[in-house]
Amino acid sequence: MSVRPHRRTALRRCAIALAGALCLALGAGQPARAAGSLTIDPVTIQMAPGQMATSLRIINRGNAPTSFQVRAFDWSQSGNGPARLTPTDTLLESPPLGTIAPGATQIVRLALRRPPEGSEASYRILIDQLPPPAAPGVVRIMLRFSIPIFAEPATRVAPLVRWRVEDSAGRGYLVATNAGTSHEVVRDIALSGPDGHVWRVDTNAPPYILAGATRRWHIASPPPAPGTPLRLSANTDTGRISQPVRVVGAP
Repeated sequence: MSVRPHRRTALRRCAIALAGALCLALGAGQPARAAGSLTIDPVTIQMAPGQMATSLRIINRGNAPTSFQVRAFDWSQSGNGPARLTPTDTLLESPPLGTIAPGATQIVRLALRRPPEGSEASYRILIDQLPPPAAPGVVRIMLRFSIPIFAEPATRVAPLVRWRVEDSAGRGYLVATNAGTSHEVVRDIALSGPDGHVWRVDTNAPPYILAGATRRWHIASPPPAPGTPLRLSANTDTGRISQPVRVVGAP
């Protein structure tokens, strides 16, 4: 069955968007693999105080050469919107472009031009697998990996997250404000009332709360009246939390 040109274009765009979304959703853990071709290791980088350089590996597990591009960005958060990525020259990548032979490994070196001060600095690097020239009737998938990088200053840092539930015109939000100086990672969020009722929190998003940032998660059903005590439980990088939170009106 033949595929019309406009249909091939739509399929190609869909495949690119889908692959990018899957790779952007990666969190800390095992090396990231995509389409059985590329492996990125590690998938999260933590730079210790005084550390000005680090590296990661891009491994081509496919049977053909593959080209790549690396770009560095400052990373910030605001509310429940998407992460803000701003091109930066504070974090340098080398090489920014290259081609990896089948079965080979490329080391990408990352260096800070200046150390962070006062609080942890957060970056992301985007690694794009560049597709070969398109062939007639062939859908090419462009893969994108988004790797978090955290750099600690010389002073001691720690997260300090405060939680609340907001009722905004009948729509509920779980809100976390990190007043600390380093990021926190939050998973397995659960919200329950004194009668045992559980409110489902939409946590289909990266688990990071950056230093100085505020995150909001939508609650699937309207919350109880302001002033009602609820209980929040979750797993974090600094330990299990189980604490009371109150419903407040939106500011």
